[in-house]
Amino acid sequence: MSPDRDGSVRDGSPRGEGPAAERPRPRADCTVDEENRITVRLTTPAPPTAPGPAAAPRPQLLLRLRPPKGQPEQVRRVFDLEPAPGQDRWQATIDPAPAFAEGRWDAYVLPSPGEPRQRLLPGVRDLRALVAGRTPGRISSPLAVRIPYATLDGYFAVRAWLRPTHAEADRIRVTDGAMTVRGRLFGAQLGTGAVALLRRRERGGTAREVELTVEDDHAFSFTVGYRDLLSTPGTDGGPGVWDAFVRPSSDTPPVRLARLLDDLADRKKVFVYPATARDGLNVRPYYTVDNELSVEITAG
Repeated sequence: MSPDRDGSVRDGSPRGEGPAAERPRPRADCTVDEENRITVRLTTPAPPTAPGPAAAPRPQLLLRLRPPKGQPEQVRRVFDLEPAPGQDRWQATIDPAPAFAEGRWDAYVLPSPGEPRQRLLPGVRDLRALVAGRTPGRISSPLAVRIPYATLDGYFAVRAWLRPTHAEADRIRVTDGAMTVRGRLFGAQLGTGAVALLRRRERGGTAREVELTVEDDHAFSFTVGYRDLLSTPGTDGGPGVWDAFVRPSSDTPPVRLARLLDDLADRKKVFVYPATARDGLNVRPYYTVDNELSVEITAG
């Protein structure tokens, strides 16, 4: 049994479940609205009819925060499922508050007390409300983002981010020898001393400041010259990864630059930028598995 790239399990029998072949797996459709409210509708076998006057137990929706490798799961959220139109159809509404902890949340149905949980298959995901984008005035602090998605091994899950301050990457333009980034700041305002930072990903990594063009209290842009990264003092100028940040003002900590405010939970393989050859090396921007912006330098 081996973990997939996003940490899910390939054998179809996650912890706490019986063999997948014993019963059909329920499939989840979902809709997300402008307030980041998620409605999950699923088809699942109806619970057994209780004898006498007792009401049959209703199934529940379970979301559990995927723990680090080798650690037990500790964070769970359970939602009551209500009957929905259609045979054996159930639905639950997940309100924006309380916010989800940052990470990947695997989804299950709890058919009835005493029965093992069943992991959900992905159905239709209506995420059109997320594509429209959001402005600073419409987002409260901390920034709480949740995007339903299908894991690489074919299950329904929710990716969540929770950040008090966030620098959202918008348009990235790659030219010969440079990258220009436009973005917006959420949870803070741009002030005196605002700069972009490229920090070498290593212990005590060197940081390079880049001039930031401030368009208003929240909008910004900057251009990174690749040759400047390769010649930064304190580095060997060789292969490595530089992570991108925005420092809102001279007296505030840097904020990681990422692309979170749309419908893509995993954009690393979706947004692929061209590499530029410099001094026998290849330099290219890319999004990490957490949708954060970095610059990768590899041997040519």
